[in-house]
This record gives sequence, structure tokens and C-alpha cells, in this order.
Amino acid sequence: MKKLVLRIAKFLLVVLLILVVGLVASYRPDLSFESLVPKYTDEYSHFLNVDGINIHLKVKGEGEPIFLIHGSFSSLHTWEAWEDELSRYFMTISMDLPGHGLTGPDSQKRYGITDYAGFVLDIADQLNLQKFHVAGNSMGGAVALRLASEAPDRILTLNLVDAAGAPPSLAKDSSRVKSYNSGAWIFKVAQNPVFNKLLLKCTPKFLFGMNLKQVFADDDKITEDMLTRYYELLRRDGNRQATVDRLTGRKPYDLDFSKINMPVLIMWGAEDKWISLDNGRRLEKAIPRATLKVFDHVGHVPMEESPTETVAEYLAFLGVSVDRDYLSPKTYYSYVNRMGHFGHASAFVGQSDLADRKVGSREK
Repeated sequence: MKKLVLRIAKFLLVVLLILVVGLVASYRPDLSFESLVPKYTDEYSHFLNVDGINIHLKVKGEGEPIFLIHGSFSSLHTWEAWEDELSRYFMTISMDLPGHGLTGPDSQKRYGITDYAGFVLDIADQLNLQKFHVAGNSMGGAVALRLASEAPDRILTLNLVDAAGAPPSLAKDSSRVKSYNSGAWIFKVAQNPVFNKLLLKCTPKFLFGMNLKQVFADDDKITEDMLTRYYELLRRDGNRQATVDRLTGRKPYDLDFSKINMPVLIMWGAEDKWISLDNGRRLEKAIPRATLKVFDHVGHVPMEESPTETVAEYLAFLGVSVDRDYLSPKTYYSYVNRMGHFGHASAFVGQSDLADRKVGSREK
């Protein structure tokens, strides 16, 4: 009996040692803002003080503005391929939402969908943009929906890319929704009171590899640079704590689908494992004038996994006809101009208006 007890004790000790070694090996410190700026900014980057937070923006191109809003665990870089093409015809504005990317944490923990929608409207006001298009992916789709519900008179068109925020049912009384969640395991880990403490310091890179394999339908499209970008920006000082704060203190928000009366394109990856296609179908049913486009063999981030096909579809929705190889001359014929929504080009901000907010000028 004593031998058995001794063996069990030794086994438990070995398991404990393995766990300790594993935790020590997976410890990863935060990365400073200063060390990340040279790697994750370019000539289109700006820092704009929005209600006390220095928000990292990218503004590219000229013309009618399009706000591009990223999802959870992501950053403005998720839109890079789309920005390259959209900026030939429009002004694209992407941002790192608070708690993400180079923007980093908010001392007031304003990480709710309504908070984020408010930040986008504040950015639009500072840039003197009265009306604009909005595209949002995942959590960013819920932010886009909130914008369209809160300020429908300012939103020209809405593009929902594998968006959160679908009503829970198709019942007639489901025009309002008050929750956002995903069934992805990373959300459950971040919300667990034991494991989320480990997540703050022990975040091995392979964990993010597993995460991206859930997000993409085709693993071969996950590059090492992409994985490194997701991984390093999460480790920007304060972002891991902000992620835990955001997912454990989720704030309810309201959507009134009856107010969403602008043209709406819903885009969905057929193999989305985070937010299933059924959510896209419910959104199509709930929103008047909405059109659903499904992309086969594509996962949760179509703009990264299948950028050429998806941006061509979006451009067509906006009234721009392009060849899929993008070698034809530019032909610009805007949906909103056809519909008569705009009167003057002076409604748009120029690149020169942001000259004093370039990288390196961290406003206080």
C-alpha cells in the first residue's frame, strides 16, 4: 500500500513539474509600443486623439470614404489587400480599435460594441466626414450594425463580412439584439477566470497558429508573417489585459434592424467555424434590401483568405466595374452617386488634413 501511495505521489510530482516547466516555457512578455511602431506602420499611418485615446489609423486614397472595421483579436492590417484595391476609387479609413493593435488599452475599459461605434463616429467627426460607407468583419460587423442602427442617416452603404450581431431568431419581435459571442475556443479560454490569468503572460505562438487554423478554411494561406503579426500585436503592452477585460465584461448593446434602410451587402465564408453561415441568413432576413453572397471554401476572414474575389464583389456592389486581374483602366461609377446621396466632394477629408497626425506624433 505504501509503495502504491509513493508511486502516485511521484507521478503527481512529475505532472506538476511538467506543468511548471510548460508555464515557464510559454511565458511571453509584453512588447512595447515603441518596438512595434516601425514594423506595423507605414506612410498611410496616423495617430488621432479620440476622447483621450491615441487611435492608430490608416487613411489611403481619395474620394468617398469607406470605414473598415476589424474583428476580435485582429487589427487594421486585416484589410490591407482590400485597401490596395478600394483606395484606387475611394478613401479607405481603417483603425485599430481600443484594446487591439497599436492603439492599445483604454484606461476606462471602453471595449463594448456601442463604445466602438462611438469611437468610429468621433473619428468621422474629426475628419469632417458627414456620410460614409462602412464594412465590418466579425465583431467589427456588429460595430457596423450598431452604426447603421444608431446613425442611419450617415451610412451610405453597409457591408457585413461574417458579422456578429445577427438576431437570435427570425421571429417578428427579434428586431433588437443585446448580445455578441462566438463559439470559438479562444473566447471560452479568455472568459475562464482561471485560464485567462495564464493568458495574460503565458501565450505561446503555437496557440495563435491553432487559432488561425480555425479562422481560415485553407491552412496553406496562413503565412508566417501573418501569424507573427497577429501574435505580436496581441502582445503590445496592455492588449492581453484589454482582451480579458473585453471578453469578461461584455456590455450589452441594442440593434434596431428596422432603422437599417441603406443598401446592405452581406458576405460570408461558407466554412466559417467562428460565426456560422446561419447567422448570415438570419441577417439577410432581418435587414430590408440586404443581399447575401456566400464564398465557398472560405472561412471567417474572407478579405484575408480570398481578397481578390471578395473585393471585386464589394466593388461591384459599390458600382465599380473592374476586371478580376485589376489590369484594366480605372472606371469609377459610384453606387451612391447613382442614387444621388452626395452633393459635393468637399464632404471628404484630404490626406493633407492629417499631416500633423503622422506616425511619431502621439497626441496626449
